[in-house]
Parts: sequence; C-alpha cells; structure tokens
Amino acid sequence: MQLGLLALIVALAAFSVLHCALPAALAWPAAGLVCVCGGWQLRREWRRPVRSLVFGPSFGLQVDGVVVERARLHWRGPLAFLRWRRPGARRDEALAWWPDTLLPAQRRELRLAAGEGVISPRTGVMAP
Repeated sequence: MQLGLLALIVALAAFSVLHCALPAALAWPAAGLVCVCGGWQLRREWRRPVRSLVFGPSFGLQVDGVVVERARLHWRGPLAFLRWRRPGARRDEALAWWPDTLLPAQRRELRLAAGEGVISPRTGVMAP
C-alpha cells in the first residue's frame, strides 16, 4: 500500500514537472531525473526489512527479537518517534512512523505501553 502511494507521488511529480512553465528542453531531463530518483527511493523502501516491536511487562521493549535498553517514545503531532539502544551498542537506533497505520486498539496499547515516554521493564504492580 505505501509503496503504491510512493510510486503515485513519483509519477505525479514527473507529470507536474512536464506541465510547469519550464521550457521543454529543461522539463524532460528534470522529469527523467525525478523518475530516476523516485525509482531509487522505491527500490530502497522495497528492500527495507519489516521491523517487529513487542512491548512486554517483564522486558520493556523488544525490537526484532532483541531486548533493548533505554527505549524512548516521543510524539510530535501525528508522528511517533522511537529511539533505543541495543545491548553493547554505542549508538542509538531510531524509527519514525505514522501510528495511524495501526489499528485503534494497537495505537492505544502503544500509548499505554510508552506511558511517560520511557519504556522500561515493570518490576512491580503497585505504586511506591
């Protein structure tokens, strides 16, 4: 679905370059460049692996089957930004996505799992 939308955007971008006020000698190469860059981006997105995120009460966050440390979830308007560090790694990794792609129950579960933004293992069920 998302790749189809990206392909449509590339096609519409090339179409709009061809139908703007540029002279034809510039419009055709520019439209070709748009198609090449858009095709490269489509190929890159097609090859990107699907990420698996699992929130659990005993381990916090698991990304692609690995329990991660210092996971933080930030919301900026309709976008969600997740940063984490794999055990033994020096640098943080990050994901950004539209939570609207999730079902409403999954969005609610994500907000509840993140709580204040820091995702950590829950050690107790009672407040201190």
